[in-house]
Formats: sequence, C-alpha cells, structure tokens
Amino acid sequence: MTIADHPWREVALSDSEYAQIQELLGRDPAPVELGMFGAMWSEHCGYKHSRPLLKQLPTDAPWVLQGPGENAGAVDLGNGLAAVFKVESHNHPSAVEPYEGAATGVGGIVRDIFTMGARPVAILDALRFGNLDDERNRYLFDNVVAGIGGYGNCLGIPTVGGEIAFDDSYDGNPIVNAMCVGLVKTDGIGRAKASGIGNVIVLIGAETGRDGLHGATFASVDDPEASHRGVVQVGNPFLEKQLMEACLELLRGDSVVAMQDLGAAGLTSSIIECASRGGVGIDIDVAAVPRRETGMTAYEVMLSESQERMVLVAAPDRFEEIAAVLDHWSLSSALIGHITDDGIVRIRDGDEVHVEVPVSHFIDECPTYVVATDEPASAKTRRSLDLSRLADISQAEIGATLLRLLGSTNLGSRQPVWEQYDHTILTNTVLGPGQADAAVLRIKGEREGIAVSMDCNSRYCDLDPYLGAQYAIVEATRNVSAVGARPLGMTNCLNFGNPERSPGNWQLSRAVSGMADACRQMGVPIVSGNVSLYNETEGRPIQPTPMVGCVGVLDDVTVARGIRWNQGDDIYLLGETAPGLGGSEYLSIVHGMVAGSPAPIDFNLERRLQQFVRALVISGMVTGVHDLAEGGLAVALAEMALASNCGASVSLGTDDHRNDIRWFGESASRALVAAAPDQRPSIEGVAISSGVGVLRIGTASGNMLTLGRSPSLTLKEMQSANAGVLERLIHT
Repeated sequence: MTIADHPWREVALSDSEYAQIQELLGRDPAPVELGMFGAMWSEHCGYKHSRPLLKQLPTDAPWVLQGPGENAGAVDLGNGLAAVFKVESHNHPSAVEPYEGAATGVGGIVRDIFTMGARPVAILDALRFGNLDDERNRYLFDNVVAGIGGYGNCLGIPTVGGEIAFDDSYDGNPIVNAMCVGLVKTDGIGRAKASGIGNVIVLIGAETGRDGLHGATFASVDDPEASHRGVVQVGNPFLEKQLMEACLELLRGDSVVAMQDLGAAGLTSSIIECASRGGVGIDIDVAAVPRRETGMTAYEVMLSESQERMVLVAAPDRFEEIAAVLDHWSLSSALIGHITDDGIVRIRDGDEVHVEVPVSHFIDECPTYVVATDEPASAKTRRSLDLSRLADISQAEIGATLLRLLGSTNLGSRQPVWEQYDHTILTNTVLGPGQADAAVLRIKGEREGIAVSMDCNSRYCDLDPYLGAQYAIVEATRNVSAVGARPLGMTNCLNFGNPERSPGNWQLSRAVSGMADACRQMGVPIVSGNVSLYNETEGRPIQPTPMVGCVGVLDDVTVARGIRWNQGDDIYLLGETAPGLGGSEYLSIVHGMVAGSPAPIDFNLERRLQQFVRALVISGMVTGVHDLAEGGLAVALAEMALASNCGASVSLGTDDHRNDIRWFGESASRALVAAAPDQRPSIEGVAISSGVGVLRIGTASGNMLTLGRSPSLTLKEMQSANAGVLERLIHT
C-alpha cells in the first residue's frame, strides 16, 4: 500500500495514533481535522516523548510570576518590575534555508515576549554547526549568523550574548536556538487565556500565505531536512516592529482579553491553545482570513506558518478601539471568529464546516510515550577510558598547546560573529559580547539591572547526559553570578536526536533528570522552555545539547564586573575542585578524542563559590572575574589577558598534577578574580567565612603571559592565534 492509502502518515501520525483519533471522533477525521491533529500531536507541539519527563523540572519559587504553560516565563525583579524570557529552536528550518530559518526563529521568540506585554530588551543565540572545512557547513554558518543579525538589528533589539560550538555530529543539522528577554511591570503581564462567551477573535499583522505549511509536523519526524523543503517561513522584521509596538500599546490598556502569536502550526495551535487555557470553545471562519495568495484552501489557511501574525480575543464593542490602534501602526485587522461555550473547535469556510472537534481532543488526548532509559554499551566504554595512559606534555610544550587551543574553532574569538549584531542599540548594554561571562543590561530609570547567559557543553552531554545537563545549569548560573547578579530563573531548549531509539531516548531521559536535580541543588527554577527532537542526519544524531538560558538581577548595575584586569592586579584562583581531562577541549584538540568522564560537581561548593563571587563583586573588591570552563585555567588566563591588553606571570607552585591537567583540565566550581593588592586581606577574610579555597597565583603586568616555568607567550602571539579563526574558515 502507498502513502496515499495512509494519509495520516503524510502529517507524521502513526497508525496507532490515527486509530486513536478515529476512536475519539467515532468516525474518520475530515482532511482539515487530520492536518490539525498532525500538527497538534506532533512532538513540536504535543511534546509526546518529553512531556512526562518535563514534569520532573522544578518550576516554582516565591519570585516566579509565571511558569511553563504560557508564551514565556516571568520572574519578579523587585520594584514592581518583571523579566519575561524564553528560548526556542529553529533548527530544522535553518538546515534548509539558513537565513530565513534563523531570522524567523528570532522573530518567533520575540513575539512570545511582547505577547505577554513585555518590551523585548535583549536577544541571545546558541548555535551548533558541523566542521567548517565543509562548504555546506560554512554556508549554513554564514547565513544563520546573517539571519539572526538581519532580523534583530532591523527590530532594534540588541543581540547581547550566546554561544557557539562545532562538531561533526551537526553536519547538515545545525542547532539554532534563540532566547529573548523582556521587561514589564509585574501588574502588566498579559496571558493567552481565551474567555468571555461571545468575545471576538481578531487576526492582526501579515496576510496569510502558503509559507511554513506543516513546519511543526516535519520538525518532528526522522528526516526533517528532506521533508521540510518548501515550508520555511519568510520573515519581515519591519512589519514585526510595527506589530510589536501595536501589541504593547494594546496590552497597556484593557481592550484585549487575551493575545497569542501564530508560531508553529499557525492559526491551529494559537486558537486551540487559547481555548484550552480558558476552557472554552472557538468558532473560526477562514473566509475572513486575509490572504496574500489566491486559491488557498481551509487546510492551507489553518496550517500556514506565515510570520508576523497575532490573534487577539476582545469584547465585540472594543473592536473599533483595537482597529484604531492597529491603523495608527499601519496594520490591518480582521474579525475571524468568536468564543463559544461548547468546548468545540469549529472551523468553517463560509457555510461549509471543515472541523468540529472538542478542544480537549487536540490537547488532553495527545498521546505520550515512555522513553527508554537503557544506556548504550558504547557510552560506557567511551566514558570509562583510562586517560592516565595518555602522554603528558612537557613544560616546554605548554605555550604551544595553549596557542593551539586558542586557535581552535571552539575556543577562537567570536568577534566575527558578534560584530554583525548591534549589541548596543537601546543604550542599555553595560557589558556585552566578549566583555564578561554574562551580558549585563541596565533598566532605565532604576538602579537595578539584569544579567543573562546561555550555556551548554555538548561534549559533556555526549559522554554523560545526566552530568552534562547539570554542568549546563551550574555554568549558566555561575556566569550570571560572575558579574554580580543573583540567578532568578532559567529557560531551556532540549536539542536531541530521535527519542524513539537509542541513544536519543536514553540521552533525553538522563539529561532531563540531571537538569531537574541540578536546579533543585542550585535553588533556581526553570520557568519556560522548548524541546527540539529528531535532530539527525542520515540516522546519525547530534551531540545532545540541552541549552540553558539564565536570568539574574543586580541590585546596583554599576557594580557589575567583566573579565578585564588592571596592571598590577593580584590574580586569585577560587575553588578547590580537582580538574580532569574527561570531555575536555584539550583532549579533543590534542588527542582527537571525546572520551572519559567529566569531573564530578560538588553542589555545596558550587553554591558557596557563586555566593562568594557575588559578594566580592558587590563589595567592589575585585577588578575582574572569569569562570573556568572549556580549555581550563590556561585558556581562562589567556582570555583575561587578551581582553585587558595586559599580560601576567602565573605560578601554581608544586603539586602532583600533570601539566596537561594542571593547565588545561576542566571542572566545575572554579573561577579567576583579579584585584588590587590592597584588597588581599579583605578577599581572604571573605573566603574564610564563605568556606571557599583561594589561592593567589600571580600578578597582571607587561605584555606577556608566563605559565609556571614554561616559555612566555606575547599578547601578540595569542591574539594572532585567537583572532579571525572563524573569519578565515568561513571566507575560504
């Protein structure tokens, strides 16, 4: 039998799922109903494999104003203000059309924020690509970066941070995660909960076209690249700017009952989710939907993912008032339906009814699946590899090894990327890309500021998804703490392979469990997020990438510190954890392997370290702060030296560590701080009370970096190795 004999497979529904739909309806679904079920029961919208796992995540805290279930999460910043934030993926569209895929990813996440009444103030992006020696990967990289900058710059929202990494597993399947943060008064948060029987449904923004058809569905199948061709959305950032200003103006008043953006699955998901939250029914006439293409069917209108569109719910007598605001912003509006009391989704095209299905069938009856948790034998083998058998490097080789790491794609300068983004527009950016471990933004008219970061070490997650996900949590919070901010909430984007088979199922299950346990240990909840599965190319999954975004608050933004030190500063190493080579950049670059186990995390020490660092920054004792992550101590020192245009002489004294572990080993709960010499008694005093180990290891001075007894490196040598790595690769 052909796929024509199984039309449900065309919308990525299994035979058993189709049988469940037949049982629910007591009949075969009509074509538009089938398309809507395919979208709403997709992994992208229905979270079939991840929903049971996500229940483990802690989502509550006294300062959480909105957790998962809305367009974005919100935390209380104090003084009547809230931060609203979320991260989402646009991986599969970006694999097909990287510029528009990345651009519309930015547009979608920005709409999630202003839909809740918050003005977007910052964008961050987390990216993964395959080997840039490959022409296709260079094409994807170039155009994804351009798409992010092109859309965000036109919107007038600064792109202030993020992260990038490269691995062969991402060949053909890049990871494009976009995060947006907005600010709103705590009593002004909008929600997408339809209510009021007889209230009208208003569609505003762009006209509806055929772009994006089945985007959500085909982001949830085994071969998204092949299946997704021709369905990538096309963005218009200038129209989105108008839409954003109009929506924010409307939400400052009381004319709108609910607002929902049209993202994945378009009109289908927006109206169903609004109706479900409000426990109501909804009646839509697609004949009233403005279209930019002729001959569109009800099926196409309901499943289109055309960008820059929003749905509003309002009382009938407020429509003229709403239309006037939209007209002021040169936006059209159309009455396309109304709220009913029967709990039914009814879709008409004039007098012809195409859909008549209870709302609950699309949401509550969506099937879920138990994910297998058996660890593949190959994972155990790689993790248990005895790394002590590897030859150590000599003192004379330390400098050359550092240059090799600084010149690698994963540790090379990101300036060719972030210089394409306007990170100072809106004039709120205090610390931007390359200046600090987290971006810092002022809140105009207030002393407070916010800090934002995104983190994930995919290599760690590949070796041990439980521990790797925990590293993502602690590094995201540590980076926020490093600038003096108190972490308040996190958002996550879970990028994994196929959850229906090994190793994707095991990786997803273990990563969510690790993330949940780490959140509880750190006392920081996850308030929003997204899941992107089936990230594979020809059956080969990506490295698991559970991306974490963190938002923190600074009571006084002027105390924030970056990674720069001053001439004559003392340099201190904080933390007592023993570094290791498992999963390290050193092991990958020098020995060409991803193996071993990442160093364990001591959560008690991690909490104490972050509290200690925040105390040092807030008190003004330190000049600069930098956490130790990829590349270990030597790379962190080099990064501070290059940012400061000032060298340093560093010595760790005598210990029993190998040279490779001492200088390039990696672990959690370590940081570098620089401070004027007269601050030494105060720093050591705070360290004693905090229970955190502090070791003075050197002095900032001159134009050379000297590590122990190894030959010194000049700043020029390090800069030459580090700068332009990506630029050289992407323009060859």
